[in-house]
Amino acid sequence: MRIAVLRPQVPFARGGAEIFTDELVSELRARGHEADLVSLPFKWYPGARVLTQAFLWRMLDLDEADGKKIDVVVATKFPSYVVRHREKRVWLVHQFRQAYELDGTELGQFGASPEERALRRQVQELDRRALGEATRLFATSANVAGRLERSTGLVAEVLPHPPQALPYHSAPSQGFVLSASRLDRAKRIDLLVEAAALERGFDVVVVSDGPDRDRLEELVGARGLAGRVRFEGRVSTGRLAELYATCSSVYYAPVDEDFGMGPYEAFLSGKPVITTTDAGGPLDVVRDGETGRVVQPEAVEIARAAAWLRGHSDEAAALGRAGKALAEEVTWDRAIARLFS
Repeated sequence: MRIAVLRPQVPFARGGAEIFTDELVSELRARGHEADLVSLPFKWYPGARVLTQAFLWRMLDLDEADGKKIDVVVATKFPSYVVRHREKRVWLVHQFRQAYELDGTELGQFGASPEERALRRQVQELDRRALGEATRLFATSANVAGRLERSTGLVAEVLPHPPQALPYHSAPSQGFVLSASRLDRAKRIDLLVEAAALERGFDVVVVSDGPDRDRLEELVGARGLAGRVRFEGRVSTGRLAELYATCSSVYYAPVDEDFGMGPYEAFLSGKPVITTTDAGGPLDVVRDGETGRVVQPEAVEIARAAAWLRGHSDEAAALGRAGKALAEEVTWDRAIARLFS
């Protein structure tokens, strides 16, 4: 088949959605499909631009390319699923969350004016129409599927995807907690820094980059944690796999995350995950006392969990093995078979 995978792209930003769509195209090609990525730059501010960006996708003609029919489009996140196509399958990463559960919070976008309220309603109506056009509707996690049903009444099949391809392996713990998510306020890496300030029983390694890095580095300095909290920035796949293999646990506790590849990456390295009761998507696979620790989103609770896992290596290894067995069930073969069934 000729398959177009659709992805909006914030220029110069790369995260889980970008890794997911790149690997989906690669995996489709490996199975003999003619697959390619279709991407448009995405800018969601000021407010009215949200709909302008959506209409760019609505106007695209993806019925054919270079004189040949495109059999299927696979849309992923807002606003790519606004596109028109006779065989539109949506593998939903997330809607425009600022129009839903983030509205009215510091991460929201729309103000209290009648014009802003009307704009928010228009985004919601566009979602109901565009997602309702899908011939098959999937969501990457139960959290994403639940949000979708609550906001639109549409029911999606839960279809997780594997994490990025790394040379996963396990090795003896070197006693540090790893954070490997984008440095963004919503990822709450500051809670891990505060936990390290409360408990001297573990060090922290932070990889990746993002807009919150300067604030986090200032917090490390203010808490006197230089030498115990290390920022490595973006690292090679080999280095990332090595850090996963040698940490004592992985911290992944965003606010109401959509999916999150971090737990799967940790599990494939045989490591337990620390997350929180309000983390959203990670709770599909991180289960307290089974594959990791699920605690309240408080620094003191995270500190206790991290210190316990460092000090109980046999128990931590058992949690990691249980997580690995679960993560190994999520394969591209199974995901693609369901996507095109």
